[in-house]
Amino acid sequence: MIAVQGYEGQNVAVLGLGRSGLATCAALRAGGATPLAWDESPEARSKAEEAGIDLHDLGRVDWSGVAVLITSPGIPHLYPVPNRIIAAAYVAGVPVDNDIGLFFRSFATSETIEFEQPPKVVAVTGSNGKSTTTALIHHILTECGRPTQMAGNIGKGVLSLDAPKDGEVVVLELSSYQLDLARALTPDIAVFTNLSPDHLDRHNGMGGYFAAKRRLFAEGGPDRAVIGVDEIEGQYLAGQLALAPEDARVIRISSGQKLVGPGWNVFARKGFLAEYRRGKQMASVDLRAIPGLPGAHNHQNACAAYAVARSLGIAPRLIEDAFTTFNGLPHRSQLIAEAGGVRYVNDSKATNVESAAQALQAFDNIRWIAGGLGKDGGIAALAPHLDHVRKAYLIGHSARDFALQLGTTAHEICETMDQAVTRAMAEAEPGDVVLLAPAAASFDQYPDFEKRGEAFMSAVHAGLADE
Repeated sequence: MIAVQGYEGQNVAVLGLGRSGLATCAALRAGGATPLAWDESPEARSKAEEAGIDLHDLGRVDWSGVAVLITSPGIPHLYPVPNRIIAAAYVAGVPVDNDIGLFFRSFATSETIEFEQPPKVVAVTGSNGKSTTTALIHHILTECGRPTQMAGNIGKGVLSLDAPKDGEVVVLELSSYQLDLARALTPDIAVFTNLSPDHLDRHNGMGGYFAAKRRLFAEGGPDRAVIGVDEIEGQYLAGQLALAPEDARVIRISSGQKLVGPGWNVFARKGFLAEYRRGKQMASVDLRAIPGLPGAHNHQNACAAYAVARSLGIAPRLIEDAFTTFNGLPHRSQLIAEAGGVRYVNDSKATNVESAAQALQAFDNIRWIAGGLGKDGGIAALAPHLDHVRKAYLIGHSARDFALQLGTTAHEICETMDQAVTRAMAEAEPGDVVLLAPAAASFDQYPDFEKRGEAFMSAVHAGLADE
């Protein structure tokens, strides 16, 4: 646990008692503060009481006795409207922070300063790929024998991390919700993968969304920044951070374009990753045969992780060896089985058209399982990416709406996951890929995308067992 510093003997209000909120209460108590904990959900309050946490109704609290309010990332603090308790704290002049801000102000201690190799923090953000990039960095470090922990929007909450060790690297995945409010952001290495529209209601549009991501670089001033430059926002950010074209504190990364210039560049083209410095190639990695990193989007993740690892002094060959043993993340382009020349891939995390498009571009001869609770616009934007789809098997609430947007692409309305998997398996031929990439939310049939992915895997394994 990371004991929170700076609030010893003070009352700290904690709003939201999910994973991060419960960890925050424990970390505050470890640092000598008194948490005043609350959640609007009776179920969450009941679980908190079972965990031994004292509850205080923050709708009736005397704010004059509160040092700071710590809120969970899922609770709106500005747009579309602030939560009523957060709004009350604003009116009372009480600072509002989150567990990420507490982590950065508490991570370094007098003990860590005495370490021979002070621990470092790598923070990863972006619209797509940040979970895989975070996990891949952590995997490389683990494979190379470096002490490392992973947390944030993936794995455990940041304040649940163990106290850092000499030479350790903590790798954090940070969402726009977490970055937008954190009062302290001081990573040693910061990564920006890419940007596409998401969470626009919470940030009042694309500008606010990018501004939240940009705080990771503007507030903390990382020693090194790894920036995806395949969108204009990344190009702008890299230009803002670099003092000169050859400034090696900024590593530009790309999937699909050759990066030129005197700086430090890492890019992937046609399945090959290349590292250039001062206009000269330093190393290359063949990504084509690495099963855990299929497709151009994963090649960008590989570029980001490679750049971070090189910044930490890891040799290219060791990074390549670690790539080959990376199995990917559950529900993200996850190869779950291969039989009779047919591969079965679970990308249940593809809950929007952008991520589904990436999955569709990563494979050939696709038997595509899609559908669920569709989002605005349905799947019309996927029309340019349907060339590799042999047939679509549509499930859930939006199955018929999706069917109307498929044009000449062969399709079948299956309603349920079991039926879709059964039909896809029956029609699949050697060389095909049965791909779950729903392009929709899961809430019509499943509580979350994880349960949907598990249903797909169960159906596939059951079908293979019957053959």
